[in-house]
Amino acid sequence: MTHSTDLRPRGPVETDVRRAQAALDELWAQTDVETRAYTGNIVALTVSRHLARVEEALAGLEGRYAGRQLIGVMDAEEQESLRVQVMLVPQPGGIYVERLRLRADPEQLRGAILPLLRPATVNHVWWAADTPPGGVLLAELTELADQVIANSLLLDIPPTRQYALADLGWSRSAHWREALAQVFDSPDAARQLRAVRTLTVQYAGSNALPARLFAGWVASTLGWPDLSNVTFQAADCERENGDLCGLELAGQDVTFTLSAAGRERVRCEARWPGVARTTEVNVPPMSLAEGLGRVMARPERGEVFERAWALARASLEQR
Repeated sequence: MTHSTDLRPRGPVETDVRRAQAALDELWAQTDVETRAYTGNIVALTVSRHLARVEEALAGLEGRYAGRQLIGVMDAEEQESLRVQVMLVPQPGGIYVERLRLRADPEQLRGAILPLLRPATVNHVWWAADTPPGGVLLAELTELADQVIANSLLLDIPPTRQYALADLGWSRSAHWREALAQVFDSPDAARQLRAVRTLTVQYAGSNALPARLFAGWVASTLGWPDLSNVTFQAADCERENGDLCGLELAGQDVTFTLSAAGRERVRCEARWPGVARTTEVNVPPMSLAEGLGRVMARPERGEVFERAWALARASLEQR
């Protein structure tokens, strides 16, 4: 990641793994940059249909956290040779990041990615495909990863002590978790938690996995052994597929309801005998780039996520 006054895209240049660094050096020579600072590597493994979205999300990082981006596009035909493109991508603030796009099958990528990583920096590995990893590509990359970013429930990747596991679905519900916690900042509301017996979670679209992780967090916080008292409902709200639309915690004579009121606001209602309280809080949707940046900058507390993940995963097995 480096600063420049003449900020224009450089490349792409077709090359191969052996000559990739030299090709990048030639691109750097076209700029007015004298020194380069590297903040880390991010390896994004995806397929062609998701490539544009992945590159958009990486661009949204604005050069933070990873000065070298390696994008492995894994759906090349087996008989195709490994293709490598290198480029310098301008970012806000007068900086460049290095982007290397590799198109190959997973077996070819195994030997191609490691030589292209910048040494002595943090390694983030992002499984940006919606199918479970086959073969040994991801397993080998996790051996050198400081952080693995994935849809962990869909891909059945459990938390481990070997690396920090970040789930973008978990990250997307962060503002909802914060909003619900604020409701119980009031001592009189917190005292009603012992009466809560059920949870209903509403989500947009067809992806219920972030809602399950959210429910796992609520259940673990309340000391519930499983998600048998949780109901999941698809709903129509001004949020993206998988985002939460609302929730209700309920018990005898007590309800706590959070419901989306447009794209940015959430209405919070708390009711128990003698109390009817309504407030609104800001709960903006989180883009893929924002979620990616959040998990790279602020890893969640591991034990909190692990408990939520375990309950969510068990609930999928019981369906």
